[in-house]
Amino acid sequence: MAAASPSLHRSSVSPSPLKRLSTFKEKPGLTTTITPNSSSSPLDSFASDPVFSAFLSPDFSSTKFSSHALTSGSAAASAERLQEAIRLLEAQIRSEVLSRHNDLLSQLSSLKDADSALGVVRSGISALQSSVRRVRLEIAEPHRHVRLQTVQLSNLHATSQLLQATVRLIRQSKKLRDLVSAAEPDKLDIAKAAQLHHEIQTLCEENALSGISVVDEEMAWLAEIGTQLRSEGMRVLERGMGSLNQAEVGSGLQVFYNMGELKDTVEGLVTKYKSQGVKSIAAALDMKAISASSGGLGGPGGIHRSGTPQIGGGAKAKEGLWQRMGICMDQLHSVVVAVWHLQRVLSKKRDPFTHVLFLDVVLQVGDPTLTDRVWEALVKSFASQLKSAFTTSSFVKEIFTLGYPKLFSTMENLLDRISRDTDVKGVPPAISSEGKDQMLAALNIFQTAFLSHCWGHLSELVNNVFPVSSRGIIPSKEQISRVIVRIQEEIEAVKLNAHLTLLVLREISKILNLLAERAEFQISTGPEARQVTGPATQSQLKNFTLCQHLQEVHTRISTTMSELPAIASDVLSPSLSRVYGVACDSVTSLFQAMLDLLENCILQIHDQNFSVQGLDAAVDNSASPYMEELQKAVLHFRTEFLSRLLPSSLTNRTSTSTSSDTICIGLVRRMASRVLTFFIRHAALVRPLSESGKLRMARDMAELELAVSQSLFPVEQLGAPYRALRAFRPVIFLETSQLEGSPLLQDLPLSVILHHLYSRAPEELQSPLQLNNLTPLKYSIWLDSQGEDQVWKGIKATLDEYASKVGVSEHKDLSPVYFLMLELGSSLSEKSPPLPSSKS
Repeated sequence: MAAASPSLHRSSVSPSPLKRLSTFKEKPGLTTTITPNSSSSPLDSFASDPVFSAFLSPDFSSTKFSSHALTSGSAAASAERLQEAIRLLEAQIRSEVLSRHNDLLSQLSSLKDADSALGVVRSGISALQSSVRRVRLEIAEPHRHVRLQTVQLSNLHATSQLLQATVRLIRQSKKLRDLVSAAEPDKLDIAKAAQLHHEIQTLCEENALSGISVVDEEMAWLAEIGTQLRSEGMRVLERGMGSLNQAEVGSGLQVFYNMGELKDTVEGLVTKYKSQGVKSIAAALDMKAISASSGGLGGPGGIHRSGTPQIGGGAKAKEGLWQRMGICMDQLHSVVVAVWHLQRVLSKKRDPFTHVLFLDVVLQVGDPTLTDRVWEALVKSFASQLKSAFTTSSFVKEIFTLGYPKLFSTMENLLDRISRDTDVKGVPPAISSEGKDQMLAALNIFQTAFLSHCWGHLSELVNNVFPVSSRGIIPSKEQISRVIVRIQEEIEAVKLNAHLTLLVLREISKILNLLAERAEFQISTGPEARQVTGPATQSQLKNFTLCQHLQEVHTRISTTMSELPAIASDVLSPSLSRVYGVACDSVTSLFQAMLDLLENCILQIHDQNFSVQGLDAAVDNSASPYMEELQKAVLHFRTEFLSRLLPSSLTNRTSTSTSSDTICIGLVRRMASRVLTFFIRHAALVRPLSESGKLRMARDMAELELAVSQSLFPVEQLGAPYRALRAFRPVIFLETSQLEGSPLLQDLPLSVILHHLYSRAPEELQSPLQLNNLTPLKYSIWLDSQGEDQVWKGIKATLDEYASKVGVSEHKDLSPVYFLMLELGSSLSEKSPPLPSSKS
């Protein structure tokens, strides 16, 4: 009830709806627009009412509502409606209170009980607080005393530890002093001293002994000793790295490991050597320093801002540049080998007490090796310096471009030296193959310039020899010789280096293709170039000169190529083949026209009568008219053409058999072989052939052999065609019964033997020439395109035709030649050597 009294008090002073609810009585005759409904809440009615719904809005403003009611013109009506609503709410509240009267009374009883229990709790809490205050007063003094004693104990303990650490530090310091004072300067065990130094330093740092006067005195002395030990350890370490002495390097590393400074020391050494290498590269390409060392900056021999020496100083500056490059290579070698040696010792050295590998202290898993880090820095510096020199110094650009083979050899020698000096079994080399390629790639800027210069100089020579804008100007022998000599000089300059040789040969291959292309453009064609009956024309003489020039190029470059590695042949062979092909093209049409003329002469053999019988025909020693015509043509060809193409063949015919056959010698050889082959083929086709005709044919063969040997090529060097000619002459005189076992048949193609046997057969056995109504020329063309097996099929068809005519059952009527041809065709078809038949 006490809790409810404030509410009642507020109700007495405030005319709230709750107060009016307790005294509410309905006035008779009052009409309202809102009637309470027992089944629904008044709030529901208010929500649908246009006036009262505003009171339910969360953002309701009494000011706005009042202002709107006053301005609407119906303020009294609105007030009346509000009063009705208030009465309705009061009635509703009263109804709710009355309906829940018992519940409210029970709640008031519960509040009274709770208030009583709360009074008991308050009295208990007050008693507890008194007890706590009494206990606090009783234990405060003992707690303060215990805390004071604890602080004293802690301070005593800390002081004891400091005293113990100080004593240990002084003892260790005394050991170090005794060690340093007892040993001679050169015999001090610096590793043990470093261990003691590290222990003392660790004691001082871990126990925070700084500030103790005796400790501070020892630490000042210890700092001096530490400096001496580091200096001595570094001296031993650098001396060992310089002399590549593993023992000294190991001793020096042990000193710094014992001092706990191994990683930092190695990092410092690597940085130092890396810096030395970078500085040596920069110094090698410092044109101002080069100029100063070769005559000064201001006077003659000085250098301009563009990096070009003044007049008179180029030679000295060039020599100075190469000297500095040599010094730089030596320094880079020393740096890389020293770092590799340091890394090698680190990978083997272990602490004798902890057995910790020194390399594990310096490097973590996945870190690059020391040599890789140094080499990477050197490659980057070298590439950067070369690029800068290429773009800023025209002098360095020119020297290194023209002298790129020397620059490349210098760098390659450095890489070879490093690889050779770090080639130790079980130890990785200082530089990997990728590292070498990276350093060589730094030279690419000058390599490209060098190859461009090589191409430009050679192409300029070719353009001068064969101008693009002019056709008909034939270069002199001296001009061609200059091109060849220049090519040989380019090869000679790089022949000691396989890589550069390959690159230069590729440029030379392009030059040879350019030369062949320009020469091919100069070749004369047309009837004047192909005529063989008159004197040599200007077009032919021009082609002869081109052929000889290209032949000279092919011969001399091929000779140079033979002195190079085998890969040179792979590079130059295609371009040399093109040069050779163009040289052949310049005279091939002439040789082909001559061969056509000779074949036409030989074809006239079929117009001759070799079936004449009688003594007069046998004793006639004159050659056949077609052979005389052939001899005249061959003699004219030798006199008018070959004498210009092969001047040496007139005086020394055996020179044609040498290994260095010229292009024209090869063409002559093939033409001579073709003439002999063509003659044997058509001589075998002659039918009928009497005894007098055989003698006449034998004389023609002798005349042919003499004409070819004297005017074209030594027949004894022609091989199979010559052996066939020599064998065919006695074969025609053999009896048919003697042919089967004659060894002469081994030197003759099967087709020649079978064609000759037609001359011994009866007329009913027609040759393929007769059976197919072909001219000798057409049949010869067909033979050029067929092999021996196809020729035998054609001959077999004539034999079958002959047998069908005579009758297969009447063997006595068949000619013995028929059976011989069948037997030869079956027995010699696989043994007979092929005879060149296609035209050259």
